[in-house]
Amino acid sequence: MLTRPVPPRPSPAPAARRGRALVVALALAAALPLAGCQDGTGYRAEATTRTAAPAPAAARDACTPDMLRFHAGAAPHRARHMLLTVTNISARTCTFAAQPYPLLHFGDRRPGPLPPLPYTRPPAPVALPPDGTAYAAVITAGPPGGPGGGRSAPGSTAEKVSQFGIALASRATPAQVGVDGPAPLHVDPATAAVTYWQPGRADADKW
Repeated sequence: MLTRPVPPRPSPAPAARRGRALVVALALAAALPLAGCQDGTGYRAEATTRTAAPAPAAARDACTPDMLRFHAGAAPHRARHMLLTVTNISARTCTFAAQPYPLLHFGDRRPGPLPPLPYTRPPAPVALPPDGTAYAAVITAGPPGGPGGGRSAPGSTAEKVSQFGIALASRATPAQVGVDGPAPLHVDPATAAVTYWQPGRADADKW
């Protein structure tokens, strides 16, 4: 018995093929974010994530009191001067970029810290490597013939000081630092001033 060959089925129209391909592509695209957000407990996190902005370098690397050791004493052979040193006792480098001069508090007669001497600012903020030391000179009183006078001038507000407060930020509570030496220093908070942190002893001795 003769059989009639079955004619081939017509292929789908190009438009229909494109429509099915588009549906498949959209389904796969919708499934990918969901699969990538599974955390193993059935919870699906949001597809978008936020990255925290890095902290500014000055704040991130700032020297903090727990990293430092302070020492203060009268400057040898220099009247009305005290030398303040700070040493990094931590294992990482820190900087004084956020607060480039020490905030020194002497007694209750002056409500705020000593003002800095603007012409003592170094070209760049001091960075302290581990075991590194920085320096600041404290002019404890104005000259006897200058405004406010020295400790022997009439009406001088100079007082004996065996310790003082130091802070590294304006809102921080000052830490107490003792003054080395057999006798306390005479400091006039009304005329005293401090230099910026200096990278070397010779830099501080210039003032």
